Amino acid sequence: MKNSFEGVSRRDLLRYTGILGAATAITAGLGACGDGDGDTASGADSGPAGKTIEATLAFTLSSAFDPMNASSAVATAVNQHVFEALIDLDPITREPYPALAGAQPTPSADGLTWTVPLREGAKFSDGTPVTADDVAWSFQRAMDPANKALMAGFITFVDKVTAKDPRTVEFALKHPFSLFPQRIAVIKIVPKAKTGNAAASKAFDTAPIGSGPFTVVSANATAGVVLGINTSYNGPRPAKVEKITLRTSPDGTARLNDLRGGSSQAIEAVPYLDVKALSGGDRKVEEKQAFNHMFLMFNCTAAPFSDKRVRQALHYAIDKDKVIKTALQGYGTAATSYLDAGNAGYQQAGTVYTYDPDKAKSLLAAAGASNLSFELHTTDAAFIKDSAPILIDAWKAIGVNATLNTMPSSAIYGTVVPGPNFRVLAASGDPTTFGPDVDLLLRWFYLNQTWTKDRHRWTNDAAKQCAQLIESAAKASGAEQKAIWKQALDIIADEVPLYPVFHVKMVTAHDPKKLKNFQGASTTGLYFLNASRA
Repeated sequence: MKNSFEGVSRRDLLRYTGILGAATAITAGLGACGDGDGDTASGADSGPAGKTIEATLAFTLSSAFDPMNASSAVATAVNQHVFEALIDLDPITREPYPALAGAQPTPSADGLTWTVPLREGAKFSDGTPVTADDVAWSFQRAMDPANKALMAGFITFVDKVTAKDPRTVEFALKHPFSLFPQRIAVIKIVPKAKTGNAAASKAFDTAPIGSGPFTVVSANATAGVVLGINTSYNGPRPAKVEKITLRTSPDGTARLNDLRGGSSQAIEAVPYLDVKALSGGDRKVEEKQAFNHMFLMFNCTAAPFSDKRVRQALHYAIDKDKVIKTALQGYGTAATSYLDAGNAGYQQAGTVYTYDPDKAKSLLAAAGASNLSFELHTTDAAFIKDSAPILIDAWKAIGVNATLNTMPSSAIYGTVVPGPNFRVLAASGDPTTFGPDVDLLLRWFYLNQTWTKDRHRWTNDAAKQCAQLIESAAKASGAEQKAIWKQALDIIADEVPLYPVFHVKMVTAHDPKKLKNFQGASTTGLYFLNASRA
């Protein structure tokens, strides 16, 4: 699989983060943060036996670490160990818990003001205290349009953040927002003294300082990341090992060899073909339903794809069960909504695309789209590449001719999709890295300049109605909120500007004889906040 945020192109990453193109630059920026033992992420372990966790991630480090913008699978996984929000989401259960907050946020009677106390004695890894000014600043810099922060789109309900006193933060909202306690998890707290201007922020991006239980010791775009202990940490999830070595390898066979050979105690993204064989041994294999999916995205302004019946037809033509069985070895679930069935906010959509080639032909005829021919662009994620030929065969069966063009996501989103000739894309994406709530997920693909206007270009009346519903739901709560979300989900399913064919299952594996209290996640990444060596 590609990055959890595959839809964020390299062009966007450059704009968002000022990512360094060379691995040496990232490592050099971290030199002052090292623990002096000279280790890199190549696998060397000079620490005491049993005090280092080694693991292999499925992706390479493709962005730096400033949490205001970090979006790559590796950086977001690392940041979960290094930074804290006031309220964090458990990376496994996705349940919110007080992290830097000393207690749960408290709302005013009208829901427009929330007050949050800080944890007593919290410090950054450089030993400086975490203050309410740091918290307010972390939100302010993300909200500043000049910073073009990736996280800004998730906190549009916040009007102002102020420090009431050194240990108390007050949020003034534009309107009541029932998801406030869990949503503020998207803003990780950074020291104002280290991020106060552009030059400082650039340095911080490659030499991060957080208040979490671990620190970044070294990072390399090909070898991986080494984490050490934040000795100043006094929060609820203290480090239980002295070091975490995160190797990175997109090669599934290499990851399996790391686990089987004992150089890694855990790996993510077990190749689907190897799951059954690995399950029969002494390694524990976990599969979890994920939001991560293969979607079809159309240029909704270009005929004939400007007609929703054509878009619908291509979905009805696909035998999703066949795709899942053939390309994913069964480790996926056919989409019955934009949301995966494991999501707490899941509601089945009013339109479900069951396999119906006759209906597909009828829709194409009604739209006047006979002899349809187009180029199917895909990203190079493994399960996307494996699925694409099956889609092409399915469309051929209804008289549609599609040719295949597979490219890296950087080229797809940097050159192909913005171009005038783009029509259809098959790719993947998973914004649940930042949170699984329905509002966040809807905003990512359907209320977002980059996706809605620049990519699938869904700007008709239905798109405007959907946007209004998302905003209305944000101001509601309980059953009313859920009912409004259902309306938005139904519009999206009917219009299918960008819509999942299936949701995948995330498969991780670890050695239970060497690793304690580890669980696989339903998102990309491996997480060791409660784990130790056996």
